[in-house]
Amino acid sequence: MDSRPIYLFVCVENACRSQMAEGIFNTLTDKAVARSAGTEIAKEINPVAIEVMKERGIDISQQKPKVLDKKMIVNATKFITMGCTKNYPLTPKEKTIDWNIPDPKAKNKQYFVTVRDLIERHIVELLKQDKL
Repeated sequence: MDSRPIYLFVCVENACRSQMAEGIFNTLTDKAVARSAGTEIAKEINPVAIEVMKERGIDISQQKPKVLDKKMIVNATKFITMGCTKNYPLTPKEKTIDWNIPDPKAKNKQYFVTVRDLIERHIVELLKQDKL
């Protein structure tokens, strides 16, 4: 069984921001593991998110949107929300960080790139802060 800390990235549809965060986090460290989930999941990962992640050498094309459930909440070490914490009354406040990342859905590719890079900067800082 994997005993590494679990960082759970949460957004509404689990199709863009949280999926990109999961991919970036898991690429940058092996001392913890990232998972992602949403409250109102999409049918698939946004194709533009897949495209901009591939540009960084990270393949999220096989990931699937997942609904946030109690087991994820119980097992998570830390929750990182993408700017929509009011939708997650079950995430414990003492373990939740809100990054307020804008939703790139329905925006152009450059907007996705900007959001991806913002998420990466936040993750690099989080990894330093948590010594991962």
